[in-house]
Amino acid sequence: MSTSFTAPDDERPAVRLGILGGTFDPIHIGHLILAEEARYQLKLDRVLLAPAADPPHKRDQGKSPAARRVRMAELAIADNPHLALSRIDVDRPGPHYTLDLVRLLQEQHGPSAELYFLMGLDSLVDLPTWHRPVELMQQCRLVAFSRPDADFDWTALEAALPGVRSRVDLLTMPLVQISGRDLRQRAREGRPLRYLVLPKIEQYIHEHLLYRDE
Repeated sequence: MSTSFTAPDDERPAVRLGILGGTFDPIHIGHLILAEEARYQLKLDRVLLAPAADPPHKRDQGKSPAARRVRMAELAIADNPHLALSRIDVDRPGPHYTLDLVRLLQEQHGPSAELYFLMGLDSLVDLPTWHRPVELMQQCRLVAFSRPDADFDWTALEAALPGVRSRVDLLTMPLVQISGRDLRQRAREGRPLRYLVLPKIEQYIHEHLLYRDE
């Protein structure tokens, strides 16, 4: 007779989770390429897409309601079991700091979960201006997307945040230059979105007349 064995919690392999935040307004193939490539290169179990909430100080910038952006993200990742949606940021009261987002995700997934916060290289440069960046570095690993030809200078960043280099992974990514601002402009002008967003996202934008009244 066979018996099953369940390893104690402290002996189970740690879950490796990537966190990709953003407004996703709209979510496009660049976001999905970055998420999938990070999953592959870092051997992550899943990448969590965390749409940003609606900070009051940004409501005058024409950002779509959180419900619309969340729905587009859900549609975009529905057929990929390695990508998941996190509503933590949109469902919590502000202010919405990255450190709080990471801490809440750590609580949600347990102390053994290894968290990797994904960001652009420009965000890494601005890291010293973020809310309590030293604590963020301690809470998770930071992963910055780099272009194949990029040459990053660590000197200034290390001067502002000593030890940051040991807490950051630079990942070379395919060069995909798509911006949400450009996509919103294209939608407003009736220009094609095909091949820039998934077909289901293009359909959602047209059905709900998104970006037409900006």
